[in-house]
Amino acid sequence: MRWLRDTWTKEGPGIPRNAPKKTGLALCAEIFAREWWEMVKLNILFILASLFVVTIPAAIAATARISVSLVEDRNIYLLRDFTEAFAKYFVRATLWGLAFAAAIGLGIYAIATYAHNARENLILAAPLTVAIFATVFIVVMACHLALLMVMGDMPALQLLRLAATASLIRPLPALAALAFVAALWLLHITFYPVSVFMPATLNFSLGMFAVAFGVHRSAEMVLSLWPAADVHREQHAHDASHT
Repeated sequence: MRWLRDTWTKEGPGIPRNAPKKTGLALCAEIFAREWWEMVKLNILFILASLFVVTIPAAIAATARISVSLVEDRNIYLLRDFTEAFAKYFVRATLWGLAFAAAIGLGIYAIATYAHNARENLILAAPLTVAIFATVFIVVMACHLALLMVMGDMPALQLLRLAATASLIRPLPALAALAFVAALWLLHITFYPVSVFMPATLNFSLGMFAVAFGVHRSAEMVLSLWPAADVHREQHAHDASHT
């Protein structure tokens, strides 16, 4: 059974030391081509960890932690890293997940209410627009917060402040990542039942990787502007000590 254990615990593949550094979509494609099998296994771990529903926020945080490692081209020991992150961020991720789920739910309710009533009263088009932008901003902010939470330990208020700052200075990459995630699920729906295995193999892990890739730069930017940057460096040193 050693081969089965090694499949989940061995170090992932690296890249040639002298290879030129790619950027943008080329880098994203290169990482996916190199790590696609790890993403399949990560997707399975996410599904298993989410079976109790209440564990979904912690599973998202653990998946985000692995995705950050993929983006930063750091060594990954998938099963160990996932379970450690799941346990470490369980409470924080659950609380933040509940808070953002409530905020996004209220935003969607406000959009639906204003959209229904705006048909008869055009004055409500203004609050409808505000509700749409506010809800989208909350979703973008949730993406940044999830990544910042796993990139360094910091107080809740500072984490929220950094997430809001990152969402304001670079919202477009996060929106592009969310559009990619939406496209993944649209493909699944459009080509069902041929695409029946997409959620079981890649949709969750690839979607989180896209979000991590999209918002990583803005997360790094705000970490460099705040004292939390020191925490981020300490986190990297801790990870290096495990490899």
